Amino acid sequence: MSDMVFDAGNADAVLRPSLRRGVRGALWRRRLAGFVLVMPMLLFSLALFGAPLVQTLWYAVASPEVGESLPHVAAQIRRWDGEGLPPDAVYAAMAGDLVEAGKTRSLFHLASRLNYELTGARRLLTRTETRLERADGPPQDARAALIAIDKEWGQPEIWQVVRRAALPVTAHYFLSAFDLRQEPDGAIVAAPAENAIFLNIMARTLWMSSVATALALLLGFPVAYLLANASARWRGLLLIPVLLPFWVSLIARLCAWIVLLQKDGIINSSLISLGVIESPLPLLFNRLGTYIAMVHVLLPFVILPLYSVLQAIPPTYMRAASSLGASPVRAFFTAYLPQALPGLGAAASLAFIISIGFYVTQTLVGGPKEMMMSYFVAFYATQTVNWGMAAALAIILMAITLIIYVASKRIFGADGAQS
Repeated sequence: MSDMVFDAGNADAVLRPSLRRGVRGALWRRRLAGFVLVMPMLLFSLALFGAPLVQTLWYAVASPEVGESLPHVAAQIRRWDGEGLPPDAVYAAMAGDLVEAGKTRSLFHLASRLNYELTGARRLLTRTETRLERADGPPQDARAALIAIDKEWGQPEIWQVVRRAALPVTAHYFLSAFDLRQEPDGAIVAAPAENAIFLNIMARTLWMSSVATALALLLGFPVAYLLANASARWRGLLLIPVLLPFWVSLIARLCAWIVLLQKDGIINSSLISLGVIESPLPLLFNRLGTYIAMVHVLLPFVILPLYSVLQAIPPTYMRAASSLGASPVRAFFTAYLPQALPGLGAAASLAFIISIGFYVTQTLVGGPKEMMMSYFVAFYATQTVNWGMAAALAIILMAITLIIYVASKRIFGADGAQS
């Protein structure tokens, strides 16, 4: 009978490892199932968002023009130490590659790339290629032939620029985005005043976005407060004008503002007919008209996050503060507003992030002094086909967006930033 006595200690020692293995296996299978479920979304995000971002980053630092159009020059000039003039082999490679680049029609992109760093490089390359193409075969003395075509080939500056551009990556576009440039000798200096525009554009973008966000918050908070404290019947009716802009095209809304704000528009005509003003007010194609259109676009994105947070604040807090002797204003600022800060942070960060990316709004209702960074991203991508500059500006905008998101999350908390 003693052999059949149940040993609780041994049973516990046997069951515990197997139980732990079973729990770990169940958790692993659960995580694997969750990963399989989200895998399509991850692949979709990587394909449509991750890959373009990586490609944009590469465009901002890539410098393939010299290597593609002047392959022999790129191979030879990397052996040069950058002092004085390059050896004869580099001159010979330049003469041969320029003729081939003219035949393959790749000289335009090469000349444009070098002209970004050294004014006049486009003229120098095209003129040299034309003269070499007219010559009878390759020159015997490439150095003398190139210097005879243009004396700039006897200056080290053009060769230093070619040597730096022959590298597979470049900091030129990011330096230009911060109004800096790299001298032929490698020194980084401030760009000339007539070319230093991007810091002003960046400051204008941040300032206009901040003003538009502040105005949207001032106008949107009372509406969100009214929605949060209204009855269910009135709340449904009040939400209609808030959601209505989502059902109307942005272009249609901006065209409506043009009709309203122009000199002969409804607003000026009404004010003149009422005797308020004698001549039309300049409400369009300036900073005022741009702010009006921007705030109109931002208001729904401000009201809805605020409404979702304010709706969760119990009204008893205000009554409790009033019962303790606080005035309505003091009760609002001490009992109500601190609980609304996560909503204010979420609304402000969302509105600011949207506003720094505005492009169509300034184009239609603003003037030249209202163009922000997004306009220049489109300008370099579509008109000058300078993908490197467009990519650098786009990455700076993305970095500003990430900084704002992280700052909002740290200041107002994760819930406030994601409301």
